[in-house]
Amino acid sequence: MNTFFDSLRKFRLPFFGSLGIYADLGTSTTRLAIKDKGIVLKEPTYLAFNSLSRSYIFCGREAKDIVGKTPEFLKIVRPMVGGIVSDFDAEVAIIRFFIEKSIYPYLRQFPLVKPTLSALAAYPVIATEIEQKAVEEVMLKAGCASVNMIERPLATAAGCGLDIFSHTPNLIVDLGGGITEISVVSGGGIVASKTIKHSGEHMDKLIGNYIYLKHGVTLGEATCERLKTELFTFEGENKMMVVRGKSLENGLPKSIKITSLDVKEALLTAFMAIVDAIKELVELSPPEIVDEIYERGILLTGQFASVKGLERFFKDEIKIETTSVKNYQDATINGLMLIDKLPGAAERLNTHRFS
Repeated sequence: MNTFFDSLRKFRLPFFGSLGIYADLGTSTTRLAIKDKGIVLKEPTYLAFNSLSRSYIFCGREAKDIVGKTPEFLKIVRPMVGGIVSDFDAEVAIIRFFIEKSIYPYLRQFPLVKPTLSALAAYPVIATEIEQKAVEEVMLKAGCASVNMIERPLATAAGCGLDIFSHTPNLIVDLGGGITEISVVSGGGIVASKTIKHSGEHMDKLIGNYIYLKHGVTLGEATCERLKTELFTFEGENKMMVVRGKSLENGLPKSIKITSLDVKEALLTAFMAIVDAIKELVELSPPEIVDEIYERGILLTGQFASVKGLERFFKDEIKIETTSVKNYQDATINGLMLIDKLPGAAERLNTHRFS
């Protein structure tokens, strides 16, 4: 009998614990991570809905690759709009699929009883209480036993390597796919923030409209995104790409040459709107904060932080030193992992549950 209990003590029992996971539910990209293991999933937030079988048949990258190529009974669904859950059932379906794909394989080491999942998720500052509740419900219905949530700018600041509990203010500009969040973080909270709802994906439409008006050619969503990714720059180089779209004259395919200057001209208005929002936030901040922001500079994160010459562009327009952080695309999910390791961080940062 003693031998049995000795063996039982050595066996790893998950009954009294849970597996910590982290979720960054982005408009364009969903990221999941596991405690002490790191990021395990980074996929586009796309689903394909089959109206005949009333089911979601493709998720993530597979669904994004067929945008614009589907038959009538297949509909591409974007469950997140502007950082907010817009299609609850679709978001539950995609998160459940992602958890089964990336989290469940790590549970195979528990052959008898699986540990429960405990999630820490981020939500944008502009989210109402109902919209925050929607994020929690999504994670619960996707298979999590408990969910804690935190404002996204705090997680992003931690992922930038900042001491978010320090009373030294930091200005962070998160150039995401769905929204651009501009926040001043200090003392474990958000001193001031502004959000621009139309960001990366809106810029794809701006490029499409620009090509439509200038060349009389309609381009697909994927082509516009590729032009933005490969040609957009604030530096002097002027790269060129040949793309093919549908001519408005006869409806036939037509090839045109697009340069970096074309893309910059199409997107300049959008970036000037971001500059104006940063200026407004700085102008509304107390003098002490403005002085320290001027000394410490602006930190850029998000998918657009990689644009060449963007740091100099912001510096010239705002007159404040600007720097892109390392691992800019994963700053939020990295921040969630770092925050969870800090003793007492949940209480100090006012992470909360709605249950």
